Amino acid sequence: MSSTDTTLGPSSSQDDPRDWTGHVIVCGLHVNSLRAIELLIATGTKVVVLDDEPDKRLVPTLASWNVPLLHRGDGPEEFELAGVGGASAVICAESSDLLTLQTALLVRDISEDIKVIVDIDNPSVGKAIEGVTGEGSVLDVAGLFAPSVVSTCMGHDADRLDIGGKEFFAATVRVDESGTLREMFGDLAPIGVARENSDEVLIGPSRDLRVEPGDRACVIGPTEDLEAAQIDLEASSDDDRGYLRRQLDRAERTWRVATEHTDSALKITLWLGLAVVIVSAVILGLFYREPDGTRLTILEAIYFTFETGATVGFGDFSFADQSSAMQVFAILLIVFSTVIVSLIFALITNLLVSRRIEQSLGQGQVHEFHGHTVLIGLGSVGMRVIQGLRQQGRDVAVIERNADNSYIPLARSLGVPVIIGDATLGTTLDSVNLDTASSVAVMTSSDLTNIETSLAVRGKLGDRWEATPVVVRVFDRALADRLSRSFGFQHVWASASIAAPWFVGAAVGLEVLSTFYFASEPFLVATLEISDGGGLTGATMLDLGADIRVVAIDRGDRLEYPPRRDTKFMAGDRAYLAGPYEELLRVMRRDRDAAA
Repeated sequence: MSSTDTTLGPSSSQDDPRDWTGHVIVCGLHVNSLRAIELLIATGTKVVVLDDEPDKRLVPTLASWNVPLLHRGDGPEEFELAGVGGASAVICAESSDLLTLQTALLVRDISEDIKVIVDIDNPSVGKAIEGVTGEGSVLDVAGLFAPSVVSTCMGHDADRLDIGGKEFFAATVRVDESGTLREMFGDLAPIGVARENSDEVLIGPSRDLRVEPGDRACVIGPTEDLEAAQIDLEASSDDDRGYLRRQLDRAERTWRVATEHTDSALKITLWLGLAVVIVSAVILGLFYREPDGTRLTILEAIYFTFETGATVGFGDFSFADQSSAMQVFAILLIVFSTVIVSLIFALITNLLVSRRIEQSLGQGQVHEFHGHTVLIGLGSVGMRVIQGLRQQGRDVAVIERNADNSYIPLARSLGVPVIIGDATLGTTLDSVNLDTASSVAVMTSSDLTNIETSLAVRGKLGDRWEATPVVVRVFDRALADRLSRSFGFQHVWASASIAAPWFVGAAVGLEVLSTFYFASEPFLVATLEISDGGGLTGATMLDLGADIRVVAIDRGDRLEYPPRRDTKFMAGDRAYLAGPYEELLRVMRRDRDAAA
């Protein structure tokens, strides 16, 4: 929606919210809440915003939408000015968890009946608040955004959906041959198509659309239909390989670590020690004589060498009856062996201590990683990404600039090494084995830092850039679109685009099932109950618009799948819809406005 489009907002900024009914009060004006406000306006819902310290950059946008901005305060008076008595819901999304908690408790004190939706990052606090505000009232932006990041980093191309008690998947498929979507995917609902050689993304394409090899298609359907279309729902992972192969890979990584990260002085000393053993074994084998005149075997010569060098010998073999030259050799062997053994013990001790220090700093463990995920930025979102990746067995290495970050101990308790450094520097990226990483997630709280870091990552990846998923988090949706077009980033995502529909759905009664990205476009899968006398009663699938796909319809006694073009909605139906956020909200508004 354009920031100058006011047709969906209140008719005048001078309207008194105390006279409104069915509106939503949003507490907190920042990037995430602005997206929720925009989507609420798209449903035809009036909005009032309360904030003591709003983001000044967003105030003009709010004014252009004719949305009142009021002082929040600490008492119920401001909520009365915002028309809390007639409001349908209050979204508490303050700048901090503490303010959000205070606001949520205040609203519940004002009214026991009003719907409260709370944005809390801390799961423990959120669970406690749900006991006051009601089950399902607490949502977490980090928790809503992180699963999409985890899925992309793991290389998963399918998101599971529960539609009418039946298992469906939204799957992304790369096209291998020319043909129409109908020929390739049958009854599967096509959500979008991304062309290989352009930035074009076709939303809600016709089943008769022709696709070419290299194009990608997003389709939704039940498991049996996906399998019939030969779509593999199982993501590849390290655990899919055989046991022997995994052990060989582990041995290879151990050898690589031992050779690449062993101190050069220790390497030289070990080579000298080997040389002494070889020379001594040759000399003893040629010139040492037993009392009966026999020579030593090669094994006996090597054994005698180690026995002499370790200064534990002269029991079974001795130089007492040997020639003067052999006795001089014995003296030299003892001196050289003692020096070399002492050096080896000292250098190994130094190596072990150094490795222990590296591990305590989060560096030593990274050397063993291969096919891991590099996470840059350790915040609430980053921590959720770590937990999701670790649950699926993926190794994670973290780069964090702030050594005092409170999440560092928690990350390390999960066995995740945290490197303190600047991720825009090549040496820092080398320290997390970027060359062998399978994916990268740039999740700092600064758009500028994320852009700089992602460009540095692209430079280091080189030829692997196209094949390595790099998810970049930004807060501005328009900026995300421009970055995708300008720099060729495939996964530049605005967290608000993923999370905002959940808050809006909870506020206006739209049951959101899933939010995900396909190419650079955010999509929503949601359930809408058809109102008696609403605008969708009697409407056909074709009446919804080209960008909306009806995945299935729950008729109460049966699940109708797939619905045909001329299928009509009936009052009480539960329609499972997929498409862009704005289009789904427009459909919901159409049903609600007619019913009202």
